[in-house]
Amino acid sequence: MRKMQARLKNYLYPIPAVMVSCTALSGRPNIITVAWTGVACGTPPMVSIAVNLSRYSHGIIKETGAFCVNVPGEDLLYATDYCGNVSGREVDKFAALGLTAMAGDEVGCHYIGECPISMECRVRHQLVLGSHELFVGEVVAVHASEGILTPEGRIDVQAMKPFAYVGPDYYRLGERIGRYGYSIEESAKTKTQK
Repeated sequence: MRKMQARLKNYLYPIPAVMVSCTALSGRPNIITVAWTGVACGTPPMVSIAVNLSRYSHGIIKETGAFCVNVPGEDLLYATDYCGNVSGREVDKFAALGLTAMAGDEVGCHYIGECPISMECRVRHQLVLGSHELFVGEVVAVHASEGILTPEGRIDVQAMKPFAYVGPDYYRLGERIGRYGYSIEESAKTKTQK
């Protein structure tokens, strides 16, 4: 297949759109939507978020060294989009959206009660990259809604209904098409059949 030179930008899609909550030293919680996020380490568990230097939440996270990554389901799509388009400098997003600010157990940061998964994070590393600062947070507490995790501790996709972002659009996740390690299992089956 022939390829063409594309415009220079990030094309890593799909990506999750998460609601990152943080709490100012005054005690006022805020929410920012972040799509530039990901798993950074397994042991200890760490996640990364990239926040624009001009955002209200950037200053709060920088000052407090804490944030919560709240993974929304489809029922929170409107709230997720809203929190990415309205500044916490002018609007109390928890109040505007009727969301519940739950006091975290470990980092002095509020998480979103309505999100199926909320991870309290303590900033361990940070790096200014240009327009954004990368914060790597160690996950120090996880709050999961009942029925969201399988008995093995995995996300129940059907119960949670997560969605992905492919700028500027959101997409629901489809059916499972494989499982980690299936290529090795298939390869082993083929070898034993020969």
